[in-house]
Amino acid sequence: MATHSGSEITLGLRENAGQFALLVGVSALVGGMVGQERTIVPLLGVQFFGLSTATAALSFLVAFGLTKAVTNLVAGAMADRVGRKPVLVAGWLVGLPVPFVLILAPDWSWVVAANVLLGINQGLTWSTTVLMKIDLVGPRNRGLALGLNEASGYLAVALIAFLTGLIAEAAGLRPAPFFLGIAIVGLGFGVSVLFVHETRGHAELESGAAKLDADHHWLRLAWHSTVSDRSLSAACQAGLVNNLNDAMAWGLLPIVQAAAGIPIAQIGLLAGAYPATWGLAQVATGALSDRIGRKRLIVAGMLAQALAIALIAATTGFVPWLLAAIGLGLGTAMVYPTLLAVVADVAEPRRRGAVTGVYRFWRDLGFAAGAILVGLLADRFDARLAILAVAVLTAASGLIVAVRMRETRPTS
Repeated sequence: MATHSGSEITLGLRENAGQFALLVGVSALVGGMVGQERTIVPLLGVQFFGLSTATAALSFLVAFGLTKAVTNLVAGAMADRVGRKPVLVAGWLVGLPVPFVLILAPDWSWVVAANVLLGINQGLTWSTTVLMKIDLVGPRNRGLALGLNEASGYLAVALIAFLTGLIAEAAGLRPAPFFLGIAIVGLGFGVSVLFVHETRGHAELESGAAKLDADHHWLRLAWHSTVSDRSLSAACQAGLVNNLNDAMAWGLLPIVQAAAGIPIAQIGLLAGAYPATWGLAQVATGALSDRIGRKRLIVAGMLAQALAIALIAATTGFVPWLLAAIGLGLGTAMVYPTLLAVVADVAEPRRRGAVTGVYRFWRDLGFAAGAILVGLLADRFDARLAILAVAVLTAASGLIVAVRMRETRPTS
């Protein structure tokens, strides 16, 4: 445990258990905002708005990914400058209209616009909940903290994706599934305003600085994180490819499954099985990275994802696709919190927000890159070739980590 002389600020998971648990709940609500779309929105594009190409149907993901990527950069820097809580609350304010726009959208452009707002919401809220948990626990249990953060968010993605599929099966694609989104965004905003505390002082304590350094020399920091630091650059490309294959799972697979005759309720189960496995396993994999190191888990996880995606391309039917979804979730669980832990290991505490923002920029740019890539390949060739191409890219990314990344786990 670390304490601040003359104050009540402490570092440690046990010492900050109440706020940490509250932030885990907030992360679940952040994930639920994405979960309301995972099953329904791709099907809306094809079945409700009559989009005839995969590229058009995945345009909402391009808007989401680009907006979220850029917002991550702003969120990280602003969290260091003005504090974590104001950025978190601002994110919920931007998210308030999203479910209403999805319910009322008269054409597809409104859905794309809703995903611009959702990208801003996710960039601001998820970035700050990650930073706040890192701030609270200090360096000792960083992997466990990030595993719990990502677990709560992606279990909520899975649960809401499954529930919206059930609701849509019974009541149609609109408006009923999005009533969950209205409840989620209202609760997230209220809890963040009333109960979440500022954690910037914890980062200042860890850094030994009186205040965080808001002058980041951003271009130099971005170059360092993206290119010159071997571990950070390896993490950035792996994060991008990880979300590239998530874009494929989110945007293309429900369309492929519906074309294969899978009922909407089962599509919801498939859409939920992947993030549910990912979410549950992240608690263990995050803690495991604190014990055995980060690099080997990331390499193994990327290769496991590649194998699962190849299985999706090679098979048809609910059962093999369910097994592949579980395998994809396990591989992602090995990678997702561990990459964030690498970034937190390497970044100086006083610049943690900005460095995390650069990583999350590249990671979430993968949504846009994935939507464009799989859309173009699916339209030019077919969906299975697009899925197989993603498998090859994911395996190559794992090999880059094996060659370029150093082990970053703190040894004391």
